[in-house]
Amino acid sequence: MAIVLDGSGLTVEKLVRIARYGEKVELSPDALKRIQICRDMLEEKVRAHEIMYGVNTGIGEFSEVVLDDEQVKQFQQYLIYNHAAGIGEPVPKEYVRAAMVGRINVHAHGNSGCRQVITQTFVEMLNKGVTPFVCQKGSVGASGDLAPMSQIALLLMGEGEAFYKGERLPGKIAMERAGIAIPGLKARDGLAAINGSNLLTAMSAIQLYDIQRWIKQAEIASAMTLEALYANFKPYDVRLHEVRGFPGAVKVAKAIMKCVEGSDLLSGKFKIKVQDAYSMRSTPQVIGAAIDAVEWATKQVEIELNGVGDNPVFFPEYKLTITGANFQGTPVALPMDMISAAVTTVCVISERRLNRLLNPALSIGLPPFLTKGAGMMSGMMLSQYTAGMQIVEQRILSAPASIQSIPAAADQEDFVSMGMNTAIKNHQILDNAYGVLGIEFMAAAQALDLREFKPGKGVAKAKEIVRKHIDFLDIDRPLYKDHNTMKALVKSCEILEAVESELGSLD
Repeated sequence: MAIVLDGSGLTVEKLVRIARYGEKVELSPDALKRIQICRDMLEEKVRAHEIMYGVNTGIGEFSEVVLDDEQVKQFQQYLIYNHAAGIGEPVPKEYVRAAMVGRINVHAHGNSGCRQVITQTFVEMLNKGVTPFVCQKGSVGASGDLAPMSQIALLLMGEGEAFYKGERLPGKIAMERAGIAIPGLKARDGLAAINGSNLLTAMSAIQLYDIQRWIKQAEIASAMTLEALYANFKPYDVRLHEVRGFPGAVKVAKAIMKCVEGSDLLSGKFKIKVQDAYSMRSTPQVIGAAIDAVEWATKQVEIELNGVGDNPVFFPEYKLTITGANFQGTPVALPMDMISAAVTTVCVISERRLNRLLNPALSIGLPPFLTKGAGMMSGMMLSQYTAGMQIVEQRILSAPASIQSIPAAADQEDFVSMGMNTAIKNHQILDNAYGVLGIEFMAAAQALDLREFKPGKGVAKAKEIVRKHIDFLDIDRPLYKDHNTMKALVKSCEILEAVESELGSLD
């Protein structure tokens, strides 16, 4: 059954189902009516020669230039041409598809003034697998993601390029092969197709979906390491976190205790410290803070996914056109800059736990660098180097982009969100996060194999999955294969799925 887009109710999860997994979409009948009502009003205003930004005026610094009737017909074409000015490698297809979903949902409100056929063509492109080629860089996140969205809009004129059935093709050919009619652009159509922060929002939404699942795996990795280090589990008593009140910390404490349920370490027969190091006993507070940040960012992103990000905005019920700045990307960029720091912070504490596994002065009897042949063998010594390098890159990338505005358009656009930079850097931060967490999983499994006790049910299941993919490090071998295997394993969420299958949801 298709996912119905009507301007509301679009969640991060639904967006991923469409963009990543190819679920079909359709516009609700009410949305189609609203789009037509708004279009009728716009055409009436065009005939009356009412001045409307981006319809019968230029844009940006040229907003005071009024266009004559013949120019109005041609303007949308040149608008798309001059804004299709990106640079760099192609944006991953799922991000482009998600941006198209977001734009359709904006149009569904009936405040954008475009023709129905423009929105319906986007729906057809999604359903038939035509994905525009979009350069990764060029948007400043206000007036929306103009450069990348314009490369999408080129397809509406049978131009640009697109991916179709595994080939990169000229846009016209891709559309013809998919059996999609090319609608062309009339008054307002072009600007209505591009004037919102849809790509940076799409990227942020998909990243949040993946980060939520990555954080749950960070909880599992933490539980494994804590068991391997003979942790005192009193700091994970949920009552401790409930009295402080942060919901994320409560969730993490519950998840960790769920993973270690059934462990010999909970029997009271093992000698444990009165108080462990911060990197161990602060885990619920640190990962919990990231959970709370993700929850807020998701709320902001879903508001944007279901809002009218456009300019101008038309109000048919009032016969009114209002020019403003609803394209501004800051409401998404600011929380997503916080997510940069959140993911990096969880990686930092992961590396500190890794250090305790590897350092014989801190590991409660584990062999140096988790090797039985210390001296001749170096074990996982260099794994820490690899984790550390990735974390430094994450720290560099965690500098907020939303404070980096560089004015454009002769200072008409003198404050921009730079939210696309946020989305691009978060993609790399998350990619590194898979690697960092994979190394902690690998080390924790190695350490548990060197211990002689029964771990918790969830921890045992996680270790079992790790061992399906990489062998115990008995003697030194090149570790790059293991590191890349573990990174891919974390990204796949196989560990998470296995543990939740065993224990139930960790939420």
